[in-house]
Amino acid sequence: MNLRNYGIVTAAYWGFTLTDGALRMLVLLEFARRGFSPFTLALLFALYELCGVVTNLTGGWLASRLGLRFTLTTGLALQVIALGALALLGPDWPEWVALAYVMGAQALSGVAKDLTKMSAKSAIKVLVPADAKGSLFKWVAVLTGSKNALKGVGFFLGGVLLGAAGFGGALAWMAGGLAALWIAVSLALPGDLGGKAKTKGFRSLFAKSRPINLLCVARFFLFGARDIWFVVGVPVFLREGLGWSFAQVGSFMALWVIGYGFVQGSAPALLRGRAPAGGTAAGWAFALAATAGAIPLGLMAGAPAGAAITTGLAVFGAVFAINSAVHSYLILDYTDGDKVALDVGFYYMANAGGRLVGCLLSGALYQAAGLAGCLWGAALFALASATAALALPRAALHAEKLATANVKATGE
Repeated sequence: MNLRNYGIVTAAYWGFTLTDGALRMLVLLEFARRGFSPFTLALLFALYELCGVVTNLTGGWLASRLGLRFTLTTGLALQVIALGALALLGPDWPEWVALAYVMGAQALSGVAKDLTKMSAKSAIKVLVPADAKGSLFKWVAVLTGSKNALKGVGFFLGGVLLGAAGFGGALAWMAGGLAALWIAVSLALPGDLGGKAKTKGFRSLFAKSRPINLLCVARFFLFGARDIWFVVGVPVFLREGLGWSFAQVGSFMALWVIGYGFVQGSAPALLRGRAPAGGTAAGWAFALAATAGAIPLGLMAGAPAGAAITTGLAVFGAVFAINSAVHSYLILDYTDGDKVALDVGFYYMANAGGRLVGCLLSGALYQAAGLAGCLWGAALFALASATAALALPRAALHAEKLATANVKATGE
């Protein structure tokens, strides 16, 4: 294995992840402070998620033609531009101008995120020798868990920077740091990373196997179930309903994502090292639906809001993490090695689609029915994910390859 290139790719991905987490918290808290309604806050992220759908669909096809180095460094560069553009936003701009401007910059950031994510995770498979020994499930979980924990640090960083440097100052610092990383990665990474392959026509992007299609449906609803409460509902409720400070809200969201990442990394041990199959994904999705529904039921029974929400969402995060880790393993089991970028891109298109719908529902349901409405929506989406997963294969498709599986990494 080329440890040097592995380290460069990992540094690029983790550096981007820090800015991505911080940017989400900065935008949400800053515009909640400016008095934007919950649904308007959701709209700030709508183009970000929509561009993620399109980028994931086309990114793998683009990488197969131009190479992973091109898509990785392009993603980093676009994020620098997006951060710099947002730093120029004036504090007294009219609401509709600010909304349009931020949505446009967020759209660019959405393209950047999914180009970087798809490139980094596909590159890891390329960099690991085909005869590498080890457990596929273990390495998928460890890498994705550490990334998600780092994204949690980004949430905390966003809350702290907003209070310390203001919206524009925080973004300027982030843009400068990521620009330095982009230059270093561009100079250090070899131009032939991932190579360039002859691909079929654009229509081949949609020609997937039945297990991949089913898994993508399950993934769509799984991440919709999270973002229905995650994007707007809970952060706004903690700030406005419970009176938490920016730093407290950022810290809670950060700890939730860090804990989610830790559990995701521990998923193989929690499942006793067994390679998961479709039934595993379905079972954990049913558990997720029950957890989401238990929180509003507890609030209806008179449980203290702060304790019920934080404790319930901690359990939700643990169950969600294991479910996500299982999905991350299954997509790699279902795909063939020579189509990894295309299949992973298609899978993340479904992931981004679920996030887009969840984002919009988060604002709409919170505005119409409060946090309880968001949580009931999450329960319904988790049930839909479980239903799709019930139709997945009951055993690994490439079981004969697992003993000498490549160390691969993917996940959200």
